[in-house]
Amino acid sequence: MRALINRIIFVINSIAAFALLLSYLLPYVSPKMFPFLSVLSLAVPILIVINILFLLYWAIQLNKKLILSLVILVLGISHVSSLYKLKGKSSDDVVENSISLLSYNVRSFNRFEWINSKSIPQDISKLIREQQPDIFCAQEYYNNPETNFNHYPYKYENFNNDNGELALVVFSKFPIINKGSLQFKETANNIIFADIVIKGDTVRVFNVHLQSHKISSATNQFSKADSQKLLSRVQVSFEKQQEQIEILTDHIKKSPYKNIVMGDFNNTAYSYVYNQVKSEGLLDTFKEAGRGFGKTFEFDLFPVRIDFILVAEDFEILEFKTFYKRFSDHYPISTRIKL
Repeated sequence: MRALINRIIFVINSIAAFALLLSYLLPYVSPKMFPFLSVLSLAVPILIVINILFLLYWAIQLNKKLILSLVILVLGISHVSSLYKLKGKSSDDVVENSISLLSYNVRSFNRFEWINSKSIPQDISKLIREQQPDIFCAQEYYNNPETNFNHYPYKYENFNNDNGELALVVFSKFPIINKGSLQFKETANNIIFADIVIKGDTVRVFNVHLQSHKISSATNQFSKADSQKLLSRVQVSFEKQQEQIEILTDHIKKSPYKNIVMGDFNNTAYSYVYNQVKSEGLLDTFKEAGRGFGKTFEFDLFPVRIDFILVAEDFEILEFKTFYKRFSDHYPISTRIKL
């Protein structure tokens, strides 16, 4: 009886291992060519956890079937490190010629009271004032009179949606000498950039908010969704993300400065769009200096990392932090880099 159960479990194990192996190809597969396959990138964290559980199951029994999941996990060690980092970096001292960066999708400061709290605008303002990032990029920014970011002498704010209420914003302690918008059409999402002079050098900072999937973070709402419509919507948004990222990478190639890309990608580190941006000579600051789960979005089913800070390879990454403050459906992330 036990042998039969193990055979059934191994069949399921084989399917999960094959799915994870297939996901390793996703960063190189265009969503426009295979939109259905690209959706698999959202399930990669689950596949990693499932294969780890199978590995432990066979290891407890001292069964050689553990080799299957072990080999698959080792082959995708970079995928595993995108989900969880055992060891990170931290720097309590202010290093000379270093700057701090912070990215946060503030979800319009809880304008429609998704979170049961009246103090969200003040809470976010306080967090930013406590952390004092040199450059702060906000997505889904709303001009709320109860917020206060007046300690930033330089600011670039851009509205690119039908109602003109939500914006992408770059706040900086250093002078902004040039700015612009990639100006996506027929969408509330966008990418802006600001050229910032820092201690005699100039960097180009991109604030990114890629096409949204409009998926609820709550498990009960997610389970009620029409699976066919949900799948179709995600496929369309992946294709739009590819178009948006092609515009971004073209701008990065033409940039005369070192580039910093941060914001809400609405996609994971296992995706085509992430890989395309990172391939432009950029480092993922979480993978270089982060620790623990790289969770940046409140999703009940599994840890989701869809917010990133990517910096030019010329920079040294000193630390990375995620602030698990429930002021939005996203969590703020920050890094310190040496110029």
